[in-house]
Amino acid sequence: MKEQLGQIFRFGLVGAVNTGTFFGIYLLLHPWMPYFLAYTLAFLLAMVGSFFMNTYFTYRTRPTWKKFLLFPLTNVTNYVIQSAGLYALVTWAGMDTRIAPLVAAVVAIPFTFLLSRKILVPGGRKQAENAPAPGPTTSGKPRSSRV
Repeated sequence: MKEQLGQIFRFGLVGAVNTGTFFGIYLLLHPWMPYFLAYTLAFLLAMVGSFFMNTYFTYRTRPTWKKFLLFPLTNVTNYVIQSAGLYALVTWAGMDTRIAPLVAAVVAIPFTFLLSRKILVPGGRKQAENAPAPGPTTSGKPRSSRV
């Protein structure tokens, strides 16, 4: 239980950093392209950062190519929820396109936590608690499956 609470706390910290990264990229792109394209590109770039922050910091597991390739699947639900929320907030509620992505992101947080944990820590809590710290193998050489 203590480890899970730690994961939730670290997930929140990573989420705050990732949201700031996403929002910064979005605001940089927003003047140069339609808001939804800027949103999508910012989302994709922030997702790569999120993968590494969540593997190393939140779940304290090794990043692998398999996890890296599966991680976007965890974000599909997040993207759908946020996209639908963004569209609804801008189109139906008339919310400013600079603020709506943040509001839509809040709704997706619980779903993202559960799905990312399932992908990044497939064996559940016991595997996360017993997993070795990220880093080189005992031979000093990195594993070939690491990202």
